[in-house]
Amino acid sequence: MYQSRIAGIGYYVPKNVYTNQDLTRFMDTSDEWIQERTGIKERRYADRIGETTTTMGIEAAKIAIERANTTIDDIDFIIFATLSPDYYFPGCGVLLQREMGMKEVGALDIRNQCSGFVYALSIADQFVKTGMYKNILVVGSEKHSFALDYSTRGRAVSVIFGDGAGAVIVQPTTEPGKGILSTHLHSDGADAEKLAMYYPGTSGGMWLDNQPEWPDQELGGMLMTKEMLDDGSAFPYMDGQAVFKKAVVKFPEVIQEALAKNNLKSVDIDLLIPHQANLRIAQFVQKTLGLNDDQVFNNIQKYGNTTAASVPIALCEAWEAGKIKDGDLICLAAFGAGFTWGSALIRW
Repeated sequence: MYQSRIAGIGYYVPKNVYTNQDLTRFMDTSDEWIQERTGIKERRYADRIGETTTTMGIEAAKIAIERANTTIDDIDFIIFATLSPDYYFPGCGVLLQREMGMKEVGALDIRNQCSGFVYALSIADQFVKTGMYKNILVVGSEKHSFALDYSTRGRAVSVIFGDGAGAVIVQPTTEPGKGILSTHLHSDGADAEKLAMYYPGTSGGMWLDNQPEWPDQELGGMLMTKEMLDDGSAFPYMDGQAVFKKAVVKFPEVIQEALAKNNLKSVDIDLLIPHQANLRIAQFVQKTLGLNDDQVFNNIQKYGNTTAASVPIALCEAWEAGKIKDGDLICLAAFGAGFTWGSALIRW
């Protein structure tokens, strides 16, 4: 079996910067309120028309492909992670393949929200290790701004999220001890409704305590109603306290699992790149693991939570800043809706 490595990396964030102060034009909030709870100072929003989850993924992919010294003709598989696709179906993978003019390669769409990129990277790792593919494009991209509730009612969720994309090229390597050392994936659906966007969906709200009233008709009419838009149930829901409590346990747990698998300790980590969910979570995890400031990279202050895009954006920004060097031990970790979580340990 081969080992796999990240051969190229790129990211893209939209030009439109919205500070915490900017959001006070739409809701009752403040810079102090947002920073105290999340650590976020500003975020990027894609153009309303013209920029999509796919187009941002394409921009990140172009950079990753160039840095891997390869071409679109060499890409033999696409894995696209997002919770905000261009269409309900088909997925973004085929749209990216079409718009980049790629050959007829396989395209897999990952729906694991905040941990989507780590899941996607794990899948790419398995495909490369078994020799099935040699140049896999892995993309994490999100356009949250199109469907958030920018009112005081929705501020607890809407102030957190931003738009952007990151991408990597995963290739085989024969260099001993280099590349992706191991990946670790977990889920627990017991509290799935604590962080979710319920509609549109086929459940009709059957998993919820407060079920909606659907139109009185024999067939259809259950995608979305005007009442859902009016009362806010159409927007994403988050029980922030429940997410925080679970995340601060599972984040360090899955990182320790990766270290134990490779007979390493937290002191061996050169750089931890956590999913940028909340700066307070990242700080709690850092303290739990006994890591110093130089061992953890955070950029949520600038971009907010970009969900599946947050890990590759942070990874690329850290690499561009010279914080990742050849031979460094890099740990990626994420936790999100589902709940799902995972980690990847990489010898750069």
